[in-house]
Amino acid sequence: MSYITNADIEERVGSDAYVQLADDDGDGQADVGVVDETRLAAEGEVNSYLARHYAVPVDLTTHADLADVLASITLDLAEYRLRVRRPPVANEVLDKRAQAIDWLARVADGSLDLPSAAPVAPNTTRGPLGTVTGEERLLSRDELSEF
Repeated sequence: MSYITNADIEERVGSDAYVQLADDDGDGQADVGVVDETRLAAEGEVNSYLARHYAVPVDLTTHADLADVLASITLDLAEYRLRVRRPPVANEVLDKRAQAIDWLARVADGSLDLPSAAPVAPNTTRGPLGTVTGEERLLSRDELSEF
C-alpha cells in the first residue's frame, strides 16, 4: 500500500520543478521510473522506521486517520530525494527532511506512538530481540568509571 502517489510528488514540488528534477532523458517530461524510484525509496525509508513496532505498510483503509501524517512525512523524504538529484537543495527542504527523520526515529524508539484512534497492528515478525540470562551485575558501569 502506498502512502503517496507520483501525482502527490508533482503537486508538492510543482509541475515545472517536477519535470526539471525527474527528466533524465531530456524529452521535457518527468521520467516515471525516476519518480517511482524516489517514491518507493521514501516509502521504504518510512517503513524501515515504523517496522520497529508496527506491521508495515500501515493499512490506510483501516487507519485512515494516519493517511495525512504518513503522506506528509513520506512527501518530505521524497521531495528531498528528488531535489538532491539536482543540487543545491534548499534549506527548507533539508529542514523538512530532518524533522521527518526525527519524527520517524522517535516512533522507532518508542518515545512517540502513531497518532491513530485505533491501535495499529504490531510487528509480530521480529520475535524476541534478545534475552538476558545469568546473575545480576555486581558492579555497574558508573561504579567502574573511576578505574
